[in-house]
Amino acid sequence: MPTRPYLFYALTNSVCCKCLVKVEAKIIFRDECVYLVKHCPTHGHQEVLIADDIEYYKQSLEFIKPGDMPLKFNTPIKYGCPYDCGLCPDHEQHSCLTLVEVSDRCNLSCPICYADSGVEDISPNGNQPRRHRSLEQIERMLDAVVANEGEPQIVQLSGGEPTIHPEFFQILDIAKSKPIRHLMINTNGVRIAKDRAFCDRLSQYMPGIEVYLQFDSFEAAALQALRGTDLRDVREKAIAHLNEFKISTTLVVTLKKGLNDHEIGRIIEYALQQRCVRGVTFQPIQAAGRLEGFEAKRDRYTLTEVRRSILQQSPYFKPEDILPVPCHPDSLAMAYALKLNNQVIPLTGLIHPTDFVQWMPNSVLYEQNEELKRKIFNLFSTSHSPQSSVTSLKQLLCCLPMLPVPEGITYENIFRVMIVQFLDPYNFDVRSVKRSCIHIVHPDGRIIPFDTFNMFYREGSAGHLLVTNRSF
Repeated sequence: MPTRPYLFYALTNSVCCKCLVKVEAKIIFRDECVYLVKHCPTHGHQEVLIADDIEYYKQSLEFIKPGDMPLKFNTPIKYGCPYDCGLCPDHEQHSCLTLVEVSDRCNLSCPICYADSGVEDISPNGNQPRRHRSLEQIERMLDAVVANEGEPQIVQLSGGEPTIHPEFFQILDIAKSKPIRHLMINTNGVRIAKDRAFCDRLSQYMPGIEVYLQFDSFEAAALQALRGTDLRDVREKAIAHLNEFKISTTLVVTLKKGLNDHEIGRIIEYALQQRCVRGVTFQPIQAAGRLEGFEAKRDRYTLTEVRRSILQQSPYFKPEDILPVPCHPDSLAMAYALKLNNQVIPLTGLIHPTDFVQWMPNSVLYEQNEELKRKIFNLFSTSHSPQSSVTSLKQLLCCLPMLPVPEGITYENIFRVMIVQFLDPYNFDVRSVKRSCIHIVHPDGRIIPFDTFNMFYREGSAGHLLVTNRSF
């Protein structure tokens, strides 16, 4: 009797890679890899690699905790996920991090841009004017986050390029007047590099702010491909100013397979040498928005492939150190470390001196010590600012017998490496998107997962007419 050349693991719903209509999909294991297999009545059979590490993939599906609900939901359940976004009552996770896009305009026109922003007044398709949002509209969007979250953990001011908004500091003042625990500024760093006075003024808002700095490569060719220009000098000057004014910074790397993935270890090493840098976030390209020169079969890069590259290129982390993040474990992974006395010490090495890393994943799932489990879950949360991470780490270490808390741990000792893989038409999984915790505020006040916003709810996106006309 012949057998299938794969192991059928699970059934889910996805969308067609071409028309975005919801289709049934199955998850299979074959040749040490995980694939999403789907069939569209119009466009036929589709098979997508979603992981190159079966054991890590299975671990991520188990590394979960009950989701935290928002204080309110914004849209009813009517058409089913992903066509009811707003958040609807069927969404399983609150907003750990919420983006407020203050402008559609940018001082770059990157070949790769999920928001399709740029320097032109009108987008290339001629339909979407690019504008700065008014202070009134921005405040309404911030209030929508507060209504959902009470005290939002992290709000990220984004765009376009937020720092070119003519009322940028008024926006910061409004945001600071709200009960928001931590503000991030998602920026390409051009203004920070060129305008020292701007950086000086920005530093006056410390603590409680952080720069989320685009930092893709040290190589001119890669920057040209991703950003349309050589930004090496801009990056160097931006980091110099951020170090000078001691502004907390995360380096954000957009990864394209075969272009800049060989630089992962070098970027981590560089980040560790910068006083202002608290960590590095690696984001494989999401197939959304503007994608010049992007071919899915050639350029897609999965979370497990990024994880493998970190382990191969950086000497600081072992497989046990890069763990799924419980709020969205199959799309987020994280490694924590401490920088102490010119050493980099992974968190798992601190937690137990003898082989704790061997049983830590199982202890998170099944350990009877509920307090220890809770504190591990809380530490590995995208909701944490650097300051709250320090507190959580100290609380965790105090739970562990015979392990003293290192003296003098502060905000500057924390170093975090994250992998953030957003869903797109290729790897879209309804089961997964329901757990999404990184959201964008729609101008009308709806709170929408980052994944589905860029696929369906951003004006001009590939699926926008689909949800607008309800033609699914």
